[in-house]
Amino acid sequence: MSQWEKLKQLDTKYLEQLDILYQDENFPMDVREYLAHWIETQDWEMAITNYSMATIHYQNLLDLINEQYSRFMQEKLFICQHKFKRYRQNMQATYGDDPVLLAKNVASYLLQEKMILNNVEDHQAVMGQPQPVDFERHQNVVQKLNALKNAVQAGEKELKFLEEQQDEFDFKFKTYKFQESNNSEKQKAEELQVLQKMLNILDCNRKDVLQKFAAFIKEAEVLLNTLVKEELADWKRRQQNACIGAPVKVCLDHLEDWFTACAVCLFQVKRLLKKLEELGDKVTYDKDPFKIERPTLEKHVKTLLTNLIKSAFVVENQPCMAPQSKMPLVLKTSSQFSVKPRLLVKLPEVANHLMKVKACIDKSSPNGKGYRKFNILGTNEKAMNMTDSKFGGLCVDFRHLQLKEQKSVIGGKGSNETSLVVTEELHLISFETELVYQDLILKLETSSLPVVVISNASQLLSGWASVVWYNMLCSDVQNMTFFSNPPTALWSQLSETLSWQFSSNTKRHLDTDQLDMLAEKLFGPQENYADCYITWAKFSKENLPRQNFSFWLWLQGILDLIKKYFENIWNDGLIIGFVSKKRERKLLKHMQSGTFLLRFSESSKDGGITFTWVEHLLNGEYKIRSVEPYTKGHLTNIPLSEIVRFYKVMAEENVPEHPLLYLYPNIPKDEAFGKYYLDSDADVQLKHNKYLRTRLIVVSERPPTEIPPAMIEEGLVDDLPMLSATCFDYLGFSQLSTT
Repeated sequence: MSQWEKLKQLDTKYLEQLDILYQDENFPMDVREYLAHWIETQDWEMAITNYSMATIHYQNLLDLINEQYSRFMQEKLFICQHKFKRYRQNMQATYGDDPVLLAKNVASYLLQEKMILNNVEDHQAVMGQPQPVDFERHQNVVQKLNALKNAVQAGEKELKFLEEQQDEFDFKFKTYKFQESNNSEKQKAEELQVLQKMLNILDCNRKDVLQKFAAFIKEAEVLLNTLVKEELADWKRRQQNACIGAPVKVCLDHLEDWFTACAVCLFQVKRLLKKLEELGDKVTYDKDPFKIERPTLEKHVKTLLTNLIKSAFVVENQPCMAPQSKMPLVLKTSSQFSVKPRLLVKLPEVANHLMKVKACIDKSSPNGKGYRKFNILGTNEKAMNMTDSKFGGLCVDFRHLQLKEQKSVIGGKGSNETSLVVTEELHLISFETELVYQDLILKLETSSLPVVVISNASQLLSGWASVVWYNMLCSDVQNMTFFSNPPTALWSQLSETLSWQFSSNTKRHLDTDQLDMLAEKLFGPQENYADCYITWAKFSKENLPRQNFSFWLWLQGILDLIKKYFENIWNDGLIIGFVSKKRERKLLKHMQSGTFLLRFSESSKDGGITFTWVEHLLNGEYKIRSVEPYTKGHLTNIPLSEIVRFYKVMAEENVPEHPLLYLYPNIPKDEAFGKYYLDSDADVQLKHNKYLRTRLIVVSERPPTEIPPAMIEEGLVDDLPMLSATCFDYLGFSQLSTT
């Protein structure tokens, strides 16, 4: 697989780096995409020090851009044609007088791409490698393929031997007929006897060849079932999981190799059967097995080829809006999205045939009253091509499609009188094309996983909840009425999926303790949550106890808070996050004074984070204290690391003190958070600043009353009073300049 193809399969955070890398029009991403193979096979490093080579690369690049421009002209893709004309003009203006600069830039781009890929490998090393392909199953497929190839090759040799044998019989029979009038009856009888023996042997060998053909056609059928019903089905299930965050491999390279090899064998068998037909036309006789059995075998092979090729048409990249690539299958009307179908049978002759693929939506949608209908805008018909003849697949990349809702004649636009809300209404984007190869003419069709279509950004999280629930529980991609009666989910299923939401957006998954806290929040205290069931309504619709938001919205609010304000701190494992107040007290009460932990607020819809610490008193008692949650409003103004660093509590004498000393279990605060502190050289910088330096700090006052630990231990108090924090401009560390 080419470096560019690997890059395109990465997660959003890496694709964003790629997007930033190719923002410069002097070498646009479109050129990198369409000329990927050529770009990666040139020695750009050598061209930097070789002016002649750099000039050749520059001229070749312009020629390839011109060729692509011509293709767009033939396909009547005006927008692409216009872009490549502009790219050519920009490159001529930028590199015409300095082709070495082109070599430097391209070499730099390729190097930075490698760095992005290396970062991904490092990430996988930290997270643990994605689930590996089952080695034994892989080997089983390879063995079946090799056995089929060997059988077909042996069949071809048998056929050549049979052809030689038949030619010998044919020659002797024609000689007999030619000399028949000159031979005596005795000679005729003797020659006929010899010919009859030869024909009997030929008939026996013909039957033997047909039996061998039938045997390896049966092998091909077994292999086809393995590929389609096991390997492809497994890939489709893994793709569903990958869409909702699972760290699994969904590369199609192995499947493409296997499907292609199987197709090559079947086409070879088809050709050999055609050769048998020709032999049968030359020499035939009563009860000729070539006339009786061969047509059945040929029909069987054609059926296998049809099933193989139709199954090989898949959607490699599911529909996704670029800004929300972590939430595929949720599409917003009038917003662009991309999708890529691919044919896994990569035969050169097929690649050279112009196969136009058309995208459409809801070809067989439910007929429920109020079910919304959409039109696809943009270039919804494109030619399938071999993006990279050596590494790439036979695919078509729809990049700039949009959905527009059709106006309803009854009830007006947006009418939906079904029992389903907009975010539970499922739609299918399907793709059609026609393959013409040898004497096969096949209509191919495939479809995406069901998509949710929203019209407002406020529906995004609800739509994503539907996508997660569907792909977690359903493998039937045609089940458009899934949410008419959505099934319940086992906690063992849901807990894994919830962990994926975090591991796919950050570098850290949820551990068992964190998931147990979430389970307790949903089901209450239990000995074992594995067999607990949760309904769709409780997951995404019903409000949590004493709150005005659902479990799903609360969880997404926390995830958004992590991504925007303290992802690195979360990734480093410094935030426990999901921990109940009861367990929080259990963890802290035996720790030394000043030990604290960070957890997420359970009462903030948009996410909040707080810290709790322990104080041991002289009389042997302990106090557990918490601060009111910090939300987006606070964290926008002051980073979490600075809050922890400078947080103070006003003692009775109005003297501020630092209560946070050790991150649970016993890591000194500065050792844990030091690398995230801002402006660590503040004192040095202040020497050159004539103004008074200030810093925002957070200060709390101790509550006037305390709650006895015994009441806390006995669970008589659900919510401990939280200290209210106030931000001040802190001047205590500032110095006035002496100038």
